[in-house]
Amino acid sequence: MTAVHTGGCRCGAVRFEASAEPHHVSYCHCGDCRRASGAPVSAFVGFMTEQVAFTGKALKMFENGPVTRSFCGICGSPIAYVDERLADQIYFMLGAMDMPAYFKPTHHAYVREQLPFLHMPDDLPRHLKTSVPRPASVQESSGAQRPSSVQRSASVQRPDGTQS
Repeated sequence: MTAVHTGGCRCGAVRFEASAEPHHVSYCHCGDCRRASGAPVSAFVGFMTEQVAFTGKALKMFENGPVTRSFCGICGSPIAYVDERLADQIYFMLGAMDMPAYFKPTHHAYVREQLPFLHMPDDLPRHLKTSVPRPASVQESSGAQRPSSVQRSASVQRPDGTQS
């Protein structure tokens, strides 16, 4: 039986759980993740959205192109991101997991943007760009959609089912 993996924000207003093992755990060195996290490198734990449930009412969203990042509207903790080019996938910040030591990254992404003073002497594969293949663009007819827990713009569905 697979253990339930849990996590949440610093203040506890946003909680989540995943009912399966992650499909991807990686470091990201891109500038967008650096700005979103405030850290020189980010680490993410990826799950399929149907394996994830949120609780709490403070989850907020910020959209930047095809990526929507979620965070706690009370304490500001970054929680996760979804990319409309990656149907049915969600990537949680490793630091938002209750047991982050359980999730050992297996890749480095966007090493072209890695800060020159940051040295991570491991033997993990290093990708110049993403470690998760993405199509160049998503057509409306492709059926790729954001998970219902992280919907787009004007009418954002909150984890409690209400609309903003």
